[in-house]
Amino acid sequence: MTDQQRDGRRSRRPLPHLRSAAGAALLAAALAALAGCSGAATGGGSADRQAAVPDQLSADPVTAVRNAPDITGRTGSAHSATELVTESAEKKAVFSGTGGYDYVKRIGRLEVQVPPGAATTGKIVEVVLPGTVYLQNSGAKVPEGKWVKLDVRQLPDGNLVSSGATDPASAAGALRGAQKADLVGTETVNGVALKHYRGTLDLAKAADATGGRGGDGLRMAGQTFTVRDVPYDAWLDEQGRLHKVVEVFTFAGVAGSKEAKDQVKVTSTTSLTDFGKPVEAAEPPASDIYAMKPTESPK
Repeated sequence: MTDQQRDGRRSRRPLPHLRSAAGAALLAAALAALAGCSGAATGGGSADRQAAVPDQLSADPVTAVRNAPDITGRTGSAHSATELVTESAEKKAVFSGTGGYDYVKRIGRLEVQVPPGAATTGKIVEVVLPGTVYLQNSGAKVPEGKWVKLDVRQLPDGNLVSSGATDPASAAGALRGAQKADLVGTETVNGVALKHYRGTLDLAKAADATGGRGGDGLRMAGQTFTVRDVPYDAWLDEQGRLHKVVEVFTFAGVAGSKEAKDQVKVTSTTSLTDFGKPVEAAEPPASDIYAMKPTESPK
């Protein structure tokens, strides 16, 4: 077995500390609640392709959706609001967050409100970079004010919905894998006329199109979610910028089960506003990073 194959096997194996260090992780925290227990500015992609994509809405729906991440990235930054709704056969949980993403520095910051019953309570702060996520207030074992640093390959879903929010880079980047797109119509949102598209996307293809560390999370998610053709709705302006995207992911709440009663549906909604307005986001200093011991219990 090659080193790359070994790394791949490790990356798909949930880490012992995951439920605590990423207590907001939907594959852990949300399940606890349900069971009652981001090359390119948007996270990857080719610079040559970016330069070739015009800042205008394509007449072809699939091209318009696929181009949206690169066009949005060239705005420099955007503020965001995010909501995750997780639903199983018997339970429902809602996570909401606000923040923003700096497409130039390729870093974002989100503050997420965690619903009652999750593995942690209150507010979780997340700082995201291509391939890396920092979480604050992510579990009882993490000292107050400290951060946990994770490689997205340590998270079964690649952090696509892990911390109770889909970061703007990943939400947009997933659209690079659009396989189908139909123009639903034109809708006015906050005084802006937007084209509404609906279709399906392939996370593995999105990862390939994104490339680099920004594609790692999408690739992990493509291996974890049980529905390959991910439904989405996207709203784009006349420049082709992404204003809102809704993506629906499905994973098995019971490992290995394909039965409908064991499936968990995650509806991720990301809205972008204030394009070009500065976003405050920075990596936590090394002195504030907490290294969880392998022997520490998640509870």
